[in-house]
Amino acid sequence: MKFMLLMNAPREAFDEYMSWPQEAIDAHTAFMRRFGAKLSAAGELAGAEGLALASDAKLVRAGRNGKPVTDGVFPESKEFLAGYWIVDVDGPQRAYELAAEASAAPGVAGKPLNVPIEVREVMSAPPADLS
Repeated sequence: MKFMLLMNAPREAFDEYMSWPQEAIDAHTAFMRRFGAKLSAAGELAGAEGLALASDAKLVRAGRNGKPVTDGVFPESKEFLAGYWIVDVDGPQRAYELAAEASAAPGVAGKPLNVPIEVREVMSAPPADLS
């Protein structure tokens, strides 16, 4: 079963990250690399990406003529998607275990961040022949 683990970070976490001491950034990055390598070695990693800062994000909709209409990130947003993993595991319990591990990524002074990780099953496509 495939699950998507979505790491959501509070808005202030994005702002604070830029002012972390270098050793905290290095420890956090090392944790994420080890976590990815662990998932890969176990054959559980189907994909993963960290995302750029939320301040660079745009919301896009199709305009009347079908051309994109963009808008900036809204200041009332409290959380943003920071990154994700797609894991291929035996069931939801294993996905929850991995999400909890990712949630405990270290922050300043090694203190676990305990950021929320949303776990969603990746749906399979319907059969190609529906007749």
